[in-house]
Amino acid sequence: MKILITGGAGFIASHVADAYIEEGHDVFIVDNFSTGRKENVNPKATLIEMDINDNKIPDLLKTERFDILNHHAAQMDVRFSVENPRFDATTNILGSLNLYESAKKYGVKKIIFASTGGAVYGEQDYFPADENHPTRPCSPYGIAKLANEKYLHYYKEVYGMNYTVLRYANVYGPRQNPHGEAGVVAIFIDKMLSGGQPVINGDGKNTRDYVFVSDVVNANLLALRNDVSGIFNIATGIEHDVNYVFKKLKELTGSNCNEVHGELKAGEQRRSVCTYNKFKNEHGWQPETDFDEGMRRTVEYFKKLTSKK
Repeated sequence: MKILITGGAGFIASHVADAYIEEGHDVFIVDNFSTGRKENVNPKATLIEMDINDNKIPDLLKTERFDILNHHAAQMDVRFSVENPRFDATTNILGSLNLYESAKKYGVKKIIFASTGGAVYGEQDYFPADENHPTRPCSPYGIAKLANEKYLHYYKEVYGMNYTVLRYANVYGPRQNPHGEAGVVAIFIDKMLSGGQPVINGDGKNTRDYVFVSDVVNANLLALRNDVSGIFNIATGIEHDVNYVFKKLKELTGSNCNEVHGELKAGEQRRSVCTYNKFKNEHGWQPETDFDEGMRRTVEYFKKLTSKK
């Protein structure tokens, strides 16, 4: 199939691109390199440096006639969205609509959308959250992701365009950018390996569901199937607090940094953990990488990067 991946130079989508290419698909990548890195781009992909709000997006989809749109490009920082809701909406809503309108007009058969579990559900009523949990996002980022889900439902109901929404928990792993993308794991590792001082926001008892990037890739591979349609959590069903993550990474990196706590940031949930039972029961997906192994592999990746500098 011919696949367009937006944000394909970024952390998650670059791994997805690699897997699609390995499966024999013809992959095009659109990225504006606001956070993506050119070294992440598979040389077998066709790279187009472009913003998703660009007025050339319709021409691209008209010319290339993609089968699949895999949409990962986004303003990803929850805290930034709190400070700059208009910018967040310009990218995450208007940029997405630029893609969806073009996809509708030029024959895209299916859209795979990278959504978010925690930020869409907001403060949870029960743990872990399933896909029927009330959606009460408490950040502009979460609101924008939920808006995308509603738009995709609209495009399917009115125009018959199939879609799969993957609600990611907290994804971590190799290639995560500690400077340009949200992700406490990459930020902590980077600080610990460089001799810096990580800062834990608040009391460190906020919990998250950490899912390894290779498991997310497997979900994107499954989502290529026409029968995989609807909304699915991509999670582990297990929560860890930030203090535990800090201690685990300190052990794996061999850092001698102190445990320092700072101010709690606005817009952050207290607890976030999701169940993947729906995706498992309907299509057989489940996470295969446990927390300790995923953290070890992530630290090893960053150690290799550090040794090359």
